[in-house]
Amino acid sequence: MELAFIPSPSRGVLHLGPVPLRGYAFCIIIGVFVAVWLGNKRWVARGGRPGTVADIAVWAVPFGLIGGRLYHVITDYQLYFSEGRDWVDAFKIWEGGLGIWGAIAFGAVGAWIGARRRGVPMPAYADAVAPGIALAQAIGRWGNWFNQELYGKATDLPWAVEITSTADGRVPGTYHPTFLYESLWCIGVALLVIWADRRFKLGHGRAFALYVAAYCAGRFWIEYMRVDDAHHILGLRLNNWTALFVFLLAVLYIVLSARKRPGREAVVEPGAESAAGDTGSAVDKDAKDAKDVKDTENDADDADAAEKTDASGATEDPSGADEADAADAAKDAEGVTNGADSAKKG
Repeated sequence: MELAFIPSPSRGVLHLGPVPLRGYAFCIIIGVFVAVWLGNKRWVARGGRPGTVADIAVWAVPFGLIGGRLYHVITDYQLYFSEGRDWVDAFKIWEGGLGIWGAIAFGAVGAWIGARRRGVPMPAYADAVAPGIALAQAIGRWGNWFNQELYGKATDLPWAVEITSTADGRVPGTYHPTFLYESLWCIGVALLVIWADRRFKLGHGRAFALYVAAYCAGRFWIEYMRVDDAHHILGLRLNNWTALFVFLLAVLYIVLSARKRPGREAVVEPGAESAAGDTGSAVDKDAKDAKDVKDTENDADDADAAEKTDASGATEDPSGADEADAADAAKDAEGVTNGADSAKKG
């Protein structure tokens, strides 16, 4: 008898009149909003403009959804194209089935298109949104809980998830909640990338590569626990080989990028820094203009004082010259009088 377990919802959809509200879709939508919100904060902190992340996400998200669905349909084609299956179900994305590998690959293509349209370097954008993508995955995995899918081996652990559905060959019971393991792992990946980016100033796509490598490391052992049908190669599930291959590529990129382009980008969005500079220049210009006005007023005061000094000097100089001339004239007159007196005595 199980003492505790995580109960699965009796259904993964609620109907608001004719409108179905699906838990899987809600988890995807909430994850996207969280990724854009965190990505925007990191982008602005790096010197980018607010809103750029959302503008590029308009391209990345649809591409990511299409890529994720394509990867799932291609790798699990028997669910849609084998005998007794309806191929139309391949388009029912709300019923679950998104491959993260295809979502990231196609999402990167969409982000590249959006980044080119905005004149933004793709590696810098990828670094900014990397932790947000990890958090979006953490939230999105709870959509699998709503659909009672992607669980692991049977267990009686207290945190086991209870499966009650019998659809698609499911056997009711308690199993390892691999969706929960991956959700918690993705939260750890997001925190790791944020810490490493602050500590080592990762740039040129290395923060994104760290996210990819860390996620693949966790996905490898989580994938190994799953019991749902999957293609196997040399005894390992296809997603195990994919995780291993992508992990090696991410590590190789980090090493080579650090050697060729150390440090991080000084400018992540052309024009954003100049716009901030223009604002600063305007403030500086106003301060300079105020200083010039004050200096001009001081110069004018000095000029007035100088003029007054010159005028005062000019007024005093003529009077001084007159007094000197009068003294000389008096002396000459005295000399003439003495000469006349001498002449009379002689």
